[in-house]
Amino acid sequence: AMHEGHVVSAQELTELLQPLFTQKSRNLILFLQDRLSIDDFTYFGESYGNKNPFQNEILQSSPSSLVLPAVDCKATKYLLSILQESRDWKLTNVTDLNVSQLEVNASNPNLLVVQLQPLTGGLKEISTLEAIAENDKVIGRVTMDLQERGIHFSVIYTAVRPSRVSRRTEVVTELRRQLMAAEEEDSLSYPPLNVTTGNLTCILFYASNFSLKAKSSVLIDLTNATFVTQNVDISASECSDSNTTLSLKYSKPVDGISSLEIRFLMTNKFYGGSARKWSTLDSVEIVQDGENFAKFNVSAVSAPAEYSFHCQLVGTNNLYPARLVPSNNEAKNWDVFISELQIQGFNIINNQFSYASDCTGFFTPGIWMGLVTSIILLWILTYGIHMIMQLTTNNRFDDPKGPALSVPQTE
Repeated sequence: AMHEGHVVSAQELTELLQPLFTQKSRNLILFLQDRLSIDDFTYFGESYGNKNPFQNEILQSSPSSLVLPAVDCKATKYLLSILQESRDWKLTNVTDLNVSQLEVNASNPNLLVVQLQPLTGGLKEISTLEAIAENDKVIGRVTMDLQERGIHFSVIYTAVRPSRVSRRTEVVTELRRQLMAAEEEDSLSYPPLNVTTGNLTCILFYASNFSLKAKSSVLIDLTNATFVTQNVDISASECSDSNTTLSLKYSKPVDGISSLEIRFLMTNKFYGGSARKWSTLDSVEIVQDGENFAKFNVSAVSAPAEYSFHCQLVGTNNLYPARLVPSNNEAKNWDVFISELQIQGFNIINNQFSYASDCTGFFTPGIWMGLVTSIILLWILTYGIHMIMQLTTNNRFDDPKGPALSVPQTE
């Protein structure tokens, strides 16, 4: 039993998972999602009535179960390594969610890691609901398939980071800016990817969600492979004072693709108009299986050379603040989605991101709406005051005892 507000640490999680390593069941399934919180089960289950995305009853049908409402992000980050060190498992990464051809040798201990579909960036809750429902179906297909084969197994369903972060209620004398800075620092559930030359870091790259979709059908989630397990080859990356290339090579990210390379090309130039150097992300290139080459031109990704660049949404969607525009026909077959992107390719100090130049301008749509509304109201007020000032009083009055007052029409 966990008391309210308790967050399970990495050591506590290891101790709680010990029964998994000593029981007769020698098969373990890890369903890994990009973000999930205990509140999601009640929020999406009760708010949408018949559209409850959680239809599986595996938790209720299990002879024993354990629910941990809050687990430290650092613990979930090292969960896979903890499981691998606990026993000599046969590790199988299930990226193709078609489980009909899933081979499991029950005579040996098996660890199946199922990468679930990432949730959307929060633009529409209905999209999140559909993604959770699809993941629930995947969990049902995998577990039912193993049950029909008579294979005993244990299941862990967790995520890399929480989907809902509670506001801190600490001492009110602390500055609000400091509290927000602390929350943002804690939200980084894994460190950024760094590229070094010698003992110096020349590239830093971070994203909370890094996903691709090939031909609008094959989803490739690279978040875990890039930042958590770091199962990515960055040896082809290049750094210099004027040009930097971040090369990310993946081996068999999904079935049907043997190799995938993604390149971020950045330049550092001096611009006379601002009398300073600016670093810009000029293009993004995708090379599939060493043959299919897709190139995207990048818009609105630039920052002073001493700063890093940050943007909430970067991708091929027209609604994103920073867009990747296809520049050849092959690029039209790819959809790119990067959330909470932060990248820096020049002037890195102490292996940390510098001050971030955000893609959101100072005059946001909300600010413009407020300004326009204020101007209209101010104009109405000015016009009303002007009309009141034009009012005049009578300078002649009719005497009831005398003759009637005659006022010529010319007056």
